[in-house]
Amino acid sequence: MEQDFVVGVDIGGQTTKIGMVDRKGTVISEPRIIRSDKHTDEFLFFDELSEAIDKLAAETNTAGKIKGVGIGAPNGNYYDGTIVHAPNLTWGGRKTIKVAEILSEKLGLPVTLTNDANAAAVGEMTYGSAIGMKNFIMITLGTGVGSGIVINGQVVYGHDGFAGELGHTTAVRYNGRLCNCGRIGCLEAYASAIGLARTAREFVEANVDRDEFNQRSPLREISEPVTSKEVYLAALQGDGLAKKVFDYTGRKLGESLADFVAFSAPQAIILFGGLAKAGDFIIKPAEQAMNEQMLSIWKDKVPLILSILPESDAAILGASALAW
Repeated sequence: MEQDFVVGVDIGGQTTKIGMVDRKGTVISEPRIIRSDKHTDEFLFFDELSEAIDKLAAETNTAGKIKGVGIGAPNGNYYDGTIVHAPNLTWGGRKTIKVAEILSEKLGLPVTLTNDANAAAVGEMTYGSAIGMKNFIMITLGTGVGSGIVINGQVVYGHDGFAGELGHTTAVRYNGRLCNCGRIGCLEAYASAIGLARTAREFVEANVDRDEFNQRSPLREISEPVTSKEVYLAALQGDGLAKKVFDYTGRKLGESLADFVAFSAPQAIILFGGLAKAGDFIIKPAEQAMNEQMLSIWKDKVPLILSILPESDAAILGASALAW
């Protein structure tokens, strides 16, 4: 029987999304969502996941036509199909979990796993903005900063499977912020949605340009800790302080992107994630700072491109691309 379908699974800290994908890159049904955080035992979680996949196959009439399963997951290792020390997963903890082996045994299908940002890079090559590209960098701007590096058409995994953690390169070397990883000054602490919100709070508390961006700034009127969404909405209203927060965030991102270009000479850098949807608010300062800091041989030659994959399906498509 022709195997014309694959399953894409995006494992997150709170929810896991599951979709059936055909060879054209179409998610053929509404994605299934199960809770990732209601189990503390990984075996109970994978029992529920395998049942959800079997049910999806039955509902889409694809049982027996599935080539394999692709999974994107935090701290996922492509080489051995494990999740290693994933603190944001309630069943992850400080241990190594043989995800591909467990799920393959339950489903009777090949299972391929990598980290979520690498899965996004594979998805862009297969279905998205990077079709035809052999060298590019994928940057995911969400709660954290993820990255997938593609050189000569291959995702860079390194000798242990964990290469390419660009979000945990140092953006501020002295007096930098504490990152969730435990290091100081990581790019993720500045260019993520959490980092943007932190910048906004710091700017408000420090009364940055209070005379220019007066007390009626929407950001100054928020009683609860400001969020990245609120900064974006304020910027849309023309608030100068919110725009300054985006400018600072974009410049930190762009300075780091100039360093990333130097080691892989990509055709393009592709941006994806909730923060990337802020568009020119973050892309323009990032592009300007990147080119200011860029070695002359690459200046103005590496475009920043937004992903064209639909946000609702992107994680599933990226994961599914691993299974073909």
